[in-house]
Amino acid sequence: MSTGQGMGTFTGTEEALVLGNMDAVATIAVKSVATAGKFYEGTLGLKPGAPTEEQGVRDYRSGNSRVLVYESRYAGTNQATAATWIVPDDIEKVVAALKAKGVVFEHYDMPGVTRKGDVHLTGRTKAAWFKDPDGNILAIVGP
Repeated sequence: MSTGQGMGTFTGTEEALVLGNMDAVATIAVKSVATAGKFYEGTLGLKPGAPTEEQGVRDYRSGNSRVLVYESRYAGTNQATAATWIVPDDIEKVVAALKAKGVVFEHYDMPGVTRKGDVHLTGRTKAAWFKDPDGNILAIVGP
């Protein structure tokens, strides 16, 4: 498959490597970056990233990852998980800390999954889901 003049020809494997070595950014639609900022910075503890020149857009740092929030009339319409944070240990402690900040956790009934409080147990993995102020579904996952 040719990708354009001067770019040469790439096979499917080479194309996968083009993105396979690059970082990805969680991109989340919100109604107001000001309201989102209070939640993502104040509640979740994300650090502001580099200022953007685009109005209605904010960049945040989370570990080695980035979360970009942008104003959109479609905010909160995604019915699936928009972003997931990996918790290396003690997910229950993180859940308790977020609950202390007013985060309300979602409870889902899924085959083969049990729940202990707000934490879903899926064999060796634990997960908990919550929503941001716009209704975007966010998750934390750990061992």
